Order: sequence, then structure tokens, then C-alpha cells
Amino acid sequence: MGNTVVELDEIHIAVLEAGRGGSPLLLMHGFTGCKEDFVDEVDLLAGLGHHVVAPDLRGHGDSGAPDDESAYSLELFADDMFALADRLGWVDFDLLGHSMGGMIAQVMVLRHPERVRRLVLMDTHHGVVADLDRDLIAIGIELARTEGLEVIQQILQMGAQPGANPAYERACAERPGYREFSENKMLRASAAMYAAMLGEMSSVEDRIEFLSTIGVPTLVQVGELDAAFYDASHRMASAIPGAHIDVQLTAAHCPQFEATDAWRESLHGFLTRTAVPSV
Repeated sequence: MGNTVVELDEIHIAVLEAGRGGSPLLLMHGFTGCKEDFVDEVDLLAGLGHHVVAPDLRGHGDSGAPDDESAYSLELFADDMFALADRLGWVDFDLLGHSMGGMIAQVMVLRHPERVRRLVLMDTHHGVVADLDRDLIAIGIELARTEGLEVIQQILQMGAQPGANPAYERACAERPGYREFSENKMLRASAAMYAAMLGEMSSVEDRIEFLSTIGVPTLVQVGELDAAFYDASHRMASAIPGAHIDVQLTAAHCPQFEATDAWRESLHGFLTRTAVPSV
């Protein structure tokens, strides 16, 4: 596994990469995530015969981060990922998207279904997450614009209740440095990206009706404790023809860390057993 920077026309994208020459597989992290969300998986998936690429999305990690909020949207993230695939010489590829990355993945497969071989939607949503507090969203956007993400993180930590997320707390106890990793990756994200995407994801058009047009093999994954995404995951699995859903027991929003063995078994089994559609 190596770190690489890929220069696109308008921005550079930092990636983790392994398995060149294998079957293309793109792994996309979520909102304020980073490519290292898949650092433990890249070599394992390469060992299964995949050319694995896990990028930092624009405005995240080590990738380019424009200061203008207009430089961020689900559509623009999708543009970057197709441009990245072109630079890699990929005509089509397997696609996994986690959380916001899963929203981007939906945009991608709906726009260019011929380029996606197999799809994995991991702890994500087809529209606006239910029960969002619009006033808090507006405050978050304003704080991102005026104070920065460190202040937002401090406020979020003040409101955190010990034990409210047992899956996360267990991962912190079992993985040295995981709490610091989870906190620091948010601080590597762009404040402009945060404000722009907080606004878009709280008002985006619902895609559930369009998902019935997806014709590629699809796996939906969700942690059983991921309350914000659990019901939406089941709705997506029902809407996408032939989709299969796997629930990772004891996991919340990040099953690759919180229920690693079950999550790997689910993903590896899907990629190993599910035939790639003929073109």
C-alpha cells in the first residue's frame, strides 16, 4: 500500500492505493472522514485481486481544499471521482461509499450506471436524515464560516454523553489511538466544505424513487446501532432491485472499526461471490 497524489484538471486528490493491475475498486469515505478510514482494508482487498484506491475527497485530508463553498457538492465530488477513475485508466469499477460517500456513490451510479460494476452502500442515506434540527444546522454552518472546525468539535464534545454510543466507545477501548484519529480527521477537513455540505445534506432531493433504476449488484451495509441510517438502509435495499442488506451487529456508524470481522466477511463475500455484469 502506498500514498499517491493524483493531479486532476482543477484539484489534486491524495489516495491510498494497492494492487495495481487488479480489478478496480474505489472506496469513498464520509463527511469529515479521510482515506485512512480504510487503511486496514486496502492491502487485504488487494490480496483478493483488486486494484484498490481510497481517496481523500476534496476538502478532506491531504487533498485540495478550495476556500469557496461553491466548490463543494455531491455532484462535484462525483465529478472528481470519475476524473480520478479516468486518470487511473478505469473504464468501470466496483464502488463502495460510506455515509456521505454513499450519497456520492448514488449520484455516480445514477448518472453513469455503465461505469459501476458492483455497488456497496455503507451506513448511508437516500435523502435528508430524519429529525435534523434546522436551527442547529444553521448554527453549525455559521460557526464553520466564522470560527472554524476546532470550535465546532469542542462544542460537539461538550454535548457528548459517555456511553451514548457503545460501539464507538468499545472501538476506542480496543484500538489504541482511535479516539484521537476520529477527532483529528475532522480537523483536517475544510471549513468551507463543512459549511457547504452541511447545507446540502440538510436539503438534498430524496433519491429513493430513482434507486429503483439501479441495475448493478448492490450490497447495503449498516450497523444495528446506527439509528440515523438504519431505517434508510432498509428502504434503499428494498428499492434497489435485487439488493441485499447486511446488518453488522453491535456496530454503529463505522462498522469497519466497530465490527470489523463481520463487516469484512460481508464485503469480501459480496465481492467474491457476486459476478461482475458483462458489458
